Amino acid sequence: MLKTPRARVVGPRSRSRLLPREYARAPRPSPGRSTLPPVATLDGTRALVTGATSGLGRAMAEALTGAGARVAVTGRDPARCEAVAAELGERAVGVALDVRDPGSVRAGVDAVDARLGGIDLLVSNAGIGQQTVNPRFLTDPAPFWEAAPDAFRDVVDTKIVGTFLAVREVVPRMLAAGAGRVVVISMNESTMTRAGFAPYGPAGAGVEALARVMAAELEGTPVTLNILLPGGATETGMIPEGVPEELRAGLLDPAVMGPPIVWLAGPAADGVHGERIVATEFRR
Repeated sequence: MLKTPRARVVGPRSRSRLLPREYARAPRPSPGRSTLPPVATLDGTRALVTGATSGLGRAMAEALTGAGARVAVTGRDPARCEAVAAELGERAVGVALDVRDPGSVRAGVDAVDARLGGIDLLVSNAGIGQQTVNPRFLTDPAPFWEAAPDAFRDVVDTKIVGTFLAVREVVPRMLAAGAGRVVVISMNESTMTRAGFAPYGPAGAGVEALARVMAAELEGTPVTLNILLPGGATETGMIPEGVPEELRAGLLDPAVMGPPIVWLAGPAADGVHGERIVATEFRR
């Protein structure tokens, strides 16, 4: 049964407890780089982040390596994965992985498993934005019937199918190892149903529904699964060039994802399962 706890982290029944109040209720921060220090030491933690060469994925990979985790930076472009990993330092490795392709996912996860010696945390973040369908979606939104079918399918395949394939490949390994954590990256409900945002919004709604199903099916296992979202539009490559300056000024820094993803990877989040965590409301 789904629940709505006071901490506003909505999801399937927690296996042990709600998030501590001090972690879950905080005033919305103003846009700009987060000044919160790391919330845990993650020495020994091995993480795979999909879509980690830019935007939210890169910010989370940077936060995890900064807290001591070893992180596999994955994406479609091998050179870019290696370059970003090099920028993040010796704790990061670059591995090419296309979440739309089952064979690529299997090979990529195999490579990460071999290079890190296992996977303790999967962050399913990979996605492409509405600009794939309409480059002017913020200033000149177009109705769904004008979306090109191939572009529509690519957005859905990357977010929903990509999450399914990545989690499907990693979770059995975690179950065999006797432990593991999965974090699925979602978006605000208002974005899911906003006019001019098909298919990006519906893809986000689909991946969140999928995450809740997966969390329900992992209940009682040694693998936890939680949902994390920024809490607002972020300054990433999904924001097209030429948007009004007043709109851009209100965007969140992707670094807002750092403290909650580090917390979810650390010992303080032991037993936290099936929760929906909003990064702008997170405070340790």
